[in-house]
Amino acid sequence: MNPLWSYFWPAFGLGVIIGIPAGVIGFRLPRRSPEDAGLSRELRRKRIIALVAGALLSIAATTLWHGPFGAADRFSTRIERALRSIMTYYEMPQVSAHLHHDPLTREVVFYGPADDFQRAELARLITQLPGVRSAGWSSEGGGVPLIVEGLAVSLLGFLLGLLLAYVIELRRRYNSQWNW
Repeated sequence: MNPLWSYFWPAFGLGVIIGIPAGVIGFRLPRRSPEDAGLSRELRRKRIIALVAGALLSIAATTLWHGPFGAADRFSTRIERALRSIMTYYEMPQVSAHLHHDPLTREVVFYGPADDFQRAELARLITQLPGVRSAGWSSEGGGVPLIVEGLAVSLLGFLLGLLLAYVIELRRRYNSQWNW
């Protein structure tokens, strides 16, 4: 299972979808008039509130995607089903493999008896499985949690949404000079 399409792409899309309206609201500037000299501080505060609220909403949406909507459970179930079928294919029922949990990461942990050759080859074969970052026989560490990776991808999508909103705002400002 490829984590890009099944887990990270929706988080990225949520970030973009939330980033565009937040950026459009945050980057919009009113027309300047001589009486608006004190409006600058108020405008800056509203802009910061809009952008921070959008970033927090993007983080909240990704957190909901990870937990209550079950994306992490689906990801874990598919990877562990593939791991069981690989262990069955290589006729190693005494060895079990699971994703590192608490927090969920993309590292596979093996349990059971195996010699040095089996340990090295199983780790090499399992790391080629899409969605697995690393594999090993030690349950220490675990790597970067999956939700942290999802939040980073969501914030990257949010930044892309802000960039698109900025381009939209630049186009609006350029076209506003042509009101005859």
